[in-house]
Amino acid sequence: MDLASLIGFIGAVGAIIATMIMGGGVAPFIDTQSIFIVFGGTFFCVMYQNPLPVFLGSFDQMLHTYAGQPIDKVVGLEARGFILGGAIAHQLGTGFVPVRKKGKLPGTTISQDYKLEYGEAIVEIHDDAIEAGERILVVDDLLATGGTAEAGIKLIERLGGDIVGCSFIVDLPELGGREKLQSMNMDVQVLCEFDGL
Repeated sequence: MDLASLIGFIGAVGAIIATMIMGGGVAPFIDTQSIFIVFGGTFFCVMYQNPLPVFLGSFDQMLHTYAGQPIDKVVGLEARGFILGGAIAHQLGTGFVPVRKKGKLPGTTISQDYKLEYGEAIVEIHDDAIEAGERILVVDDLLATGGTAEAGIKLIERLGGDIVGCSFIVDLPELGGREKLQSMNMDVQVLCEFDGL
């Protein structure tokens, strides 16, 4: 990303955050660990409603990192990863595979339990969604503790997929998700970080 694009991206993110705060899009919370998780969800939903320039800029930067690489499928993590993952898969001309919360996918699935920022959960993938040796890109908007991504990676690996990278818009470095995924030998790409949460 060149300097002008970076400044535009940061300015657009700041404008959306300011609009949300002034417009009441951010409510007070007591549980400080889950504040950004809820705030982040609100932020990304508003970002997707205002596609220029923030959403398209984010999408283009995520796509640019992997353009030209052989990727067979894009895996989007529950739930906003579906928006990014579907769009990136379309542009790459690849298949899209959702990793969903337990009970949301029809048909035969395999599951993986994990700990997340505020409890425990289970995610699933169709048992025939990925063939052994397929090159997979994992996509989501927010990387916090990395629990959802770790569970998705384990599901992909159980099906024999080869993960080429994990791409996120925002990383919350104090929660350790990036380190967790890197300790699994994952290539992790993020567009920006928010410290001090």
